[in-house]
Amino acid sequence: MDQKPPNQPGADGGVRLGLICGFGAYVIWGLFPIYIKQLLTVSPLEVVAHRIAWSVPFGALIIAARKQWRDVFAAFASPRVLGLLALAALFIAGNWLIYVWTVVNGHVLQASLGYYINPLVFIAAGVFILGEKLNKLQATAVALAGAGVAVLAVGAGVFPWPSIGLALCFTAYGYIRKTTPVGAMPGLFVETVLLTPIALAYLFWLGGRGELTFGHESGTMDFLLALGGPVTVIPLLLFALAARRLRLTTIGFLQYIAPTGQFILGLYYGETFTLYHAICFGLIWTALLLTSLDAVHRNRVERAAGRAAAGLTQTASASPKN
Repeated sequence: MDQKPPNQPGADGGVRLGLICGFGAYVIWGLFPIYIKQLLTVSPLEVVAHRIAWSVPFGALIIAARKQWRDVFAAFASPRVLGLLALAALFIAGNWLIYVWTVVNGHVLQASLGYYINPLVFIAAGVFILGEKLNKLQATAVALAGAGVAVLAVGAGVFPWPSIGLALCFTAYGYIRKTTPVGAMPGLFVETVLLTPIALAYLFWLGGRGELTFGHESGTMDFLLALGGPVTVIPLLLFALAARRLRLTTIGFLQYIAPTGQFILGLYYGETFTLYHAICFGLIWTALLLTSLDAVHRNRVERAAGRAAAGLTQTASASPKN
């Protein structure tokens, strides 16, 4: 059954559920460094390989529960969709690898920065890839973000390549998925299925060299590595449920929960935070404020236009017919 739009009567329960699911998804992503910090003795590549491999059986349970096997089979049956998902899989795997490496090496603040600038990279990609036009607020926001990165690179002598890498990989992933006609959960399942042969081959290669952690350290570590499946799939499922019930502007505000949680954890872990870091984050937070204000304004304009169009339709239908 189709969901009622959030602004229609009777949709309040759906909005509440959407907020709960969206909040839950972004909180899990915001606390993800805590999970990664438990795997410091495992190489980032092995962590990502387990994350991919264990996502498949857990994802299959979710697909079965949501009765989405038809969507999965349709994706495999379409060469175009399968090709796009294979490309998306490479970018999301790259994102996961950079993220794990960043956290393991004590750069949680850089991971936070990557997800803060991600919405701004999306805007920039729209200009350079899709030929979209920036309004004044968006142009100012992108310029402020660029200035923030430059301040950190020149002032602190640290070019935030993990942040840039995370943002670029996720932006590329987002744009590919935006043009791929498949749902969030079926799409992720197909992506992990496509990546699984590579992940398993790498794990078997590690085992042959006697370097595999799984099964050779402790039961707790084995459990944590297997947990990579649920902690990958659950927040995406929650996000998918939220996206169907909430406006894009609401999702836009919720997305800042994750990098904020990571930012707080970076400070908690005692990572270096200099004046240049403060200036960089300050400029980017200002940029995000501008894009949020712009999104709210555009949403109001679109809603007003929609109400005006609905009013004209009602007036026309009520007019006497000649």
